[in-house]
Amino acid sequence: MSDLRRWIGPVLGISTLALLVVACALVLWPFLSAILWAAVICYSTWPLYRQCERAVGGYRAVAAAIMTMLVIFVLAAPLAFLVTALADDMKNLAEGITHVLEEGPSAPPNWIKGLPIVGEGVAAYWENLAHDAPAFIVELKKLTGPVTDIALAGGAAFGGVVLELALSIFITFFLFLHGRRMIGFMRQISERVAGPRAKRLLAVIGMTVKGVVYGMIGTALAQGLLAGIGFWIAGVPQPLLLGCLTFALSFVPGGPPFVWGPVALWLLSQGSMGWAIFIAIWGLLLVSSIDNFLRPYLLNQNSNLPVLLGLFGLVGGVLAFGLIGLFLGPTLLAVAYNLFLEWVAAELEERTQSASRSALPEDIGAGPKG
Repeated sequence: MSDLRRWIGPVLGISTLALLVVACALVLWPFLSAILWAAVICYSTWPLYRQCERAVGGYRAVAAAIMTMLVIFVLAAPLAFLVTALADDMKNLAEGITHVLEEGPSAPPNWIKGLPIVGEGVAAYWENLAHDAPAFIVELKKLTGPVTDIALAGGAAFGGVVLELALSIFITFFLFLHGRRMIGFMRQISERVAGPRAKRLLAVIGMTVKGVVYGMIGTALAQGLLAGIGFWIAGVPQPLLLGCLTFALSFVPGGPPFVWGPVALWLLSQGSMGWAIFIAIWGLLLVSSIDNFLRPYLLNQNSNLPVLLGLFGLVGGVLAFGLIGLFLGPTLLAVAYNLFLEWVAAELEERTQSASRSALPEDIGAGPKG
């Protein structure tokens, strides 16, 4: 009976602590993605925050406010530019659709008939729609439903991203303000859990996050710049907007072809087959291909994670956790990989020491006899 009473207290304490952890996790779960985004932003810009803090004489609140405003400017200004430009383009698209509905589609361009195998059939189908307004409206209505659904889903997703971004920026201010205290707490907790390896694991996590952030942003900048240059060379309208859109879609695996692909098709529909081929080759060989070596290279610069595992972390992280998985996936794999390496190194060291200890008496006994 006394043994049972001795166990009741610890079991109740552990159960209460577990319930408290689960309850806190349930409360914070809706904000987890925003908190992780804020942590990534804060950690990546922490050296700049320290310089800002020194510049304002050590006033942390002022430095945190300045850094938060800088984050808003860097993240929100391009987003506002994209939204404004896309709104104007949607207005022009609506006017174009209204014009087509009123006057009907124009005759197919000559290059349509020149397409191998399918050219004549597509041209004949196009001409029938051009001379049969009711049939054209029926075909157009078949596309209206899916396009509307895609637009609504895209608008909802975009609204969710904007809301999450705003919440992340709000959290970022407090992370800047209380960052040092939180880092101290993390070090204490990690040392209790992981022991002497905690410092090494925290360094691995930090370097991996930096590598992913710099790799993602660096690759996106390179793809957006190359795409904008290609659009400008080909004489495509609004190359700056399309380059910014390529930059935004570069954070999604396989995103840039959704920009340069339609641009190439648009040039083809305008009769500029040469420029359409140029954009397709430029986008395939430069814009999209640079992602295959620049992102793994930048990731590997700040982490010893193998390239293949880094790619698995990027793609698998997105599939498992959404957009924040771009950072979580490689980080988790890097921590697990380094834990495995340290475990192997510790096993080898222990075997070496035990072998040397077992061989020591034999060496002493085998020495020269006096």
